Amino acid sequence: MGKKLYIAEKPSVAREFAKALGVGGKSLNGYIEGNDAIVTWCVGHLVTMCYPEDYDISLKKWSMNTLPFLPEKYKYRIIDSAKNQFDIVSSLLNREDVDTIYVATDSGREGEYIYRLVEQEAHVTGKERRRVWIDSQTEDEIRRGVREAKELSAYDNLACAAYLRAKEDYLMGINFSRALTLKYGNGIASFLKEKYSVVSVGRVMTCVLGMVVKREREIRDFKKMPFYRVIGLSGDGDKNVFKCEWKVCETSAYFGTPKLYKENGFLKREDAEALIASVTGPEGVVDAVVESAEKKTEKKNPPLLYNLAELQNDCSKFFKISPDETLRVIQELYEKKLVTYPRTDARVLSTAVAKEIDKNLRGLMGYQIAGDIAKRVIDEGAFKGIEKTRYTNDKQITDHYAIIPTGAGLGVLGSLPQLSQKIYEVIVRRFLAIFFPPAKWQKISIVMKTQGGEMFSAGFKVPVDEGWRAVMNYSFFSGKKKEKEEDAEKGGDDEKEEEEQGVNPELLKFLGSVKKGSVLKLSQLEVKEGETSPPKRYNSGSIILAMENAGSLIEDEELREQIKGSGIGTSATRAEILKKLINNRYLKLNKKTQIITPAQLGEMVYEVVRCSIPQMLNPELTASWEKGLTMVANGDVSENEYMEKLTGYVRRRTDVVKGLSNANDLGRAYRYVAQYYK
Repeated sequence: MGKKLYIAEKPSVAREFAKALGVGGKSLNGYIEGNDAIVTWCVGHLVTMCYPEDYDISLKKWSMNTLPFLPEKYKYRIIDSAKNQFDIVSSLLNREDVDTIYVATDSGREGEYIYRLVEQEAHVTGKERRRVWIDSQTEDEIRRGVREAKELSAYDNLACAAYLRAKEDYLMGINFSRALTLKYGNGIASFLKEKYSVVSVGRVMTCVLGMVVKREREIRDFKKMPFYRVIGLSGDGDKNVFKCEWKVCETSAYFGTPKLYKENGFLKREDAEALIASVTGPEGVVDAVVESAEKKTEKKNPPLLYNLAELQNDCSKFFKISPDETLRVIQELYEKKLVTYPRTDARVLSTAVAKEIDKNLRGLMGYQIAGDIAKRVIDEGAFKGIEKTRYTNDKQITDHYAIIPTGAGLGVLGSLPQLSQKIYEVIVRRFLAIFFPPAKWQKISIVMKTQGGEMFSAGFKVPVDEGWRAVMNYSFFSGKKKEKEEDAEKGGDDEKEEEEQGVNPELLKFLGSVKKGSVLKLSQLEVKEGETSPPKRYNSGSIILAMENAGSLIEDEELREQIKGSGIGTSATRAEILKKLINNRYLKLNKKTQIITPAQLGEMVYEVVRCSIPQMLNPELTASWEKGLTMVANGDVSENEYMEKLTGYVRRRTDVVKGLSNANDLGRAYRYVAQYYK
């Protein structure tokens, strides 16, 4: 009987496989060999696509005459720095005593591509090949993955999508970057007084650049507009007093007039002052009759679990770190067996995992910071039935379920950097929250009218049950910082129409007695000035969320879930794309605030693309390419169909660029851009 060969993506992962599978033989150069099995590894990518000059040396020189470049058959080469490890892996794949290959690269499209390229270039034949698909690196999960490994052919569609993604980025990158550089590079370099300039574009990268530039221009073009609200006090005129605010209604003297800013303010201060004078008269106090006094309980469920984008967004907000730094930390936590696979888009559990989730919880009972919470979940049996809730949904999972703590690896947690420990806590608390009931508030809304028909209202929010929110007391937040974060989540919009206020027990009792027809006092009416706010700039976290949601920064969690699957890029690539834009000097990142703004070169490249291949700036179109790859992975679209569409698009857009004559227009655009970068 022949030997089994296990191929991991990294040396550290290979060591975990060797340990879990009991491959305790000799540790040799590039692999570990035992009596019955061998474990080896790639070092990320070992093989890559060839440059155009590898097809024909004449293509080394950039020329419009050789574009578009659309090879009939694609060539690949071994990466120079990885040649030694490739030779080792290749020789092991082809060893006569190896009869079964277990592919254990990362469980996703990119991991699949890494192995398939190696097998392709190693010319492997006649071996049984099985795919290990795991969600964490605990020993139990590794052994389960090996035990349940499917035939590699079951992942052929995923591999096909991986090849197509690489070809797509290659064709668009080479053809569009060369065409735009040849056409406009000298003009950009001359304007910036530089020796040369390469116009680097990409299917996802250029779209993200467009999102940031468009947002910056919205901010530049924004004109602040003042508005004037009327606020005052209401109550019984004694100690039971609360804030109220005027709003227009059909009986108001201002209903339907052009003097209004929205329903709760005026465009001019004098109109707000005139309203106060008409309502209160010389005494400054007036009676108002209660039209409605509503009391209802509002619930908020625990948020869904983390996927990579949501976690990157929160880490940017909490710790002011970039998405690639967040990914680096989570990858380390994954490799230390502390959390499940990080590069996931799903925010739910699989049914199989949900049914055994008590294992994760029991492990967390040893976690000093939140072990008591995990124990409570176990003791109260709150985990039972989680597979029947919104936190479990097999249909919302493609490659992997959400990022959750495994409950294992706690022994090494204390030796990790403080940032890693904090991010682990964030993941743990989000996970534990799903086992707790909704947070509840009592909302009280009072609407009253003066004799003249003017309406005033007040809103109150009284905590009834903290529910899951009690779990979210992060150890790294001081009280003040926690309040600040909560305020940030609510938003600080000056245009907020209803100001909810806290209530002391005495006032709450009084409010409970207020009914329709009750008469309350209005007093101390005054004008409060506000102004409209410009759109917010993206930060390194919100841009990742916007990429996931096809260019829309959607704050509402449930709405984000509804449009899932239409994102720009993937969870595995978004952070790297953002990093590339910054390294290319197209975008600037403020490391202290994580705010992202365009750089002058980036805004000039945006103008070049807008005047030549504007489709590349369209988030919906860019997302449709990603969706097409998903359809290939699912077997709904064939490789030939996709390639035909891709090559047709590249050919048409390249030919359009070659025929353009718009240097004068771009010169004006460059001058427009330059005024903002003096």
